[in-house]
Amino acid sequence: MVYMASWDEFVERSVQLFRADPDSTRYVMKYRHCDGKLVLKVTDNKECLKFKTDQAQDAKKMEKLNNQFFTLMSRGPDADLSEVTGKEQTEAQPGKKGRGRKQ
Repeated sequence: MVYMASWDEFVERSVQLFRADPDSTRYVMKYRHCDGKLVLKVTDNKECLKFKTDQAQDAKKMEKLNNQFFTLMSRGPDADLSEVTGKEQTEAQPGKKGRGRKQ
């Protein structure tokens, strides 16, 4: 279990690991608030990939990786990941009128 230094390498190898054996691959996130450290781990019981960070901007990268794994798990290991983004764009819901207190 060696920590990987490059985020891009971690993502690429994690996706390859999942596509090779989707039934036994696990993705684990662990955050320690007292240290401010986030550890991501992807394993298939034969190979273990880990990435550790204490940078707040890596939360966006983690969100994109989560969306990639959700896509792979729901659409299958052969799904196209080129359209997956970090945060999905949703339409703004119109506000309710006539309810609540006037200001």
